[in-house]
Amino acid sequence: MAISEQDFERAQARAEERRQAGHAIAARYDRRRACVVIELRNGVEIAAPVRLIEGLADAAPDDLAVIEITPAGLGLHWPRLDADLYVPALMQGVFGSKRWMAAQLGAEGGRARSDAKTAAARRNGARGGRPRKTA
Repeated sequence: MAISEQDFERAQARAEERRQAGHAIAARYDRRRACVVIELRNGVEIAAPVRLIEGLADAAPDDLAVIEITPAGLGLHWPRLDADLYVPALMQGVFGSKRWMAAQLGAEGGRARSDAKTAAARRNGARGGRPRKTA
């Protein structure tokens, strides 16, 4: 599929809009806090715990310390981990792919404790537990 000159110009304009919102000019791994710290062109610093970012949670500190910033400043790349992070998505609270984020949210919900959840589990247990699946 060929890209027209007009499509290319529109894509460049969108990228420039995103850059104006703040693009990375520096990034480092803070070992003490186990966070990635990103400095944006507009002076804002963002710190995100690596345990929340897809592909970084189980990485060694030496591998996390090697960070490359894409030429447009909109992405970060960890070459030793083959992991990438889109800076505008990070600023919106997106720390990974949709599938990965859904798994993280599901795991958090499953660990939630409340009086209503406890009562429901007791009622379900009194009835014999979760019904068996029928094929």
